[in-house]
Amino acid sequence: MKTKLMRMAAGAILTVLAAAPATAQEVIVANVIDGYPARAMWVKEFSNFFIPEVDKRLAETGNYKMDWRESYGGTVVKPRGVLEGIQLGLGDIGIVTTIFHSSKLPSQAISAVTPFVSADARVVARAVDEIAREFPTMQAEFEKQNQVYLTTGVVLDTYQLFSKSEVGTLAGLNGAKIAGAGMNLRYVEGIEGAVGVRGGLTDFYNMLQTDLVEHAMLWPEAAATFKIAEVAPYMLNANLGAVNTKTVTANKDYWNGLPDEVKTVIQEVAISYRDHLAELAMSKAAESHIAFMTAGGTIISMSDTERKAWADSMPDIAAEWAKDLDDDGQPGSEMLKAYLAKLEAGGSEALRDWSAGLSN
Repeated sequence: MKTKLMRMAAGAILTVLAAAPATAQEVIVANVIDGYPARAMWVKEFSNFFIPEVDKRLAETGNYKMDWRESYGGTVVKPRGVLEGIQLGLGDIGIVTTIFHSSKLPSQAISAVTPFVSADARVVARAVDEIAREFPTMQAEFEKQNQVYLTTGVVLDTYQLFSKSEVGTLAGLNGAKIAGAGMNLRYVEGIEGAVGVRGGLTDFYNMLQTDLVEHAMLWPEAAATFKIAEVAPYMLNANLGAVNTKTVTANKDYWNGLPDEVKTVIQEVAISYRDHLAELAMSKAAESHIAFMTAGGTIISMSDTERKAWADSMPDIAAEWAKDLDDDGQPGSEMLKAYLAKLEAGGSEALRDWSAGLSN
């Protein structure tokens, strides 16, 4: 009798086990932050591309599910505060605008110190990301900020100059006040009497409207999104070049606590997001030109002769950048040469050889 009861109990247990799922799905919270509003292209695409793609790939095994909690537009941090916010754990994953942090993330300026080389966001994004993976310098800079580098982001096809009045030559910028952010403020140093005025994308409209500046360096998609044509109806098509300005990072403590499967998926999707953003930046370029003109703007093309004159007027910012890294024990010169070689292999033709001033 006892044996029979034991068999019946064992059978009941097996029936319950057979009916239950093999493993319980683990839910992982991910707090995502950026100081820019949800309408900014890279933020919008994080919501519409990155997150659904991670969810889709994790659903293939069903082991994990993400609980995404997104906070944008200054609800947690301002645009300049993402780096510190991720460092402190205010967010688990964030999109850092690297041009605000040249002292903490100097190697991130590699594309900014090489203007007039490539206006192809796809080539620049891939080249910068490859440099970040081939050389330890970039990832080490983020590690010092308690973060894990995931990928770079190029959200602009090329910087252009947006002006309150018509200008088509370099001489037309003599004595001008020109808004910029980060390294591109140095682009105006060779222009007679010109002054660079620091600002951010969300500041440029008011800076132009209040006559704090007469010009601003930004890209057409952003100009359309932030209605720049209302205050600066002239775009000088100078093709200053595509620049990496965004980096997706994760808080290091948060990252170390993630399962390997989730890490792998996020890393893979980060690369897809990189290429998606760059492709979108290029596809939106022509649309943004049309949108600018539809909003009342006028586009003036700068001649190749004038563009070359602008490139040659600049200080040797690439050699200075490389030397600063070299002096700090980092392979700045090697990184610069490798980066320029990648751009050339991608079909870019430089107006100025930024490797010419290297000492080694």
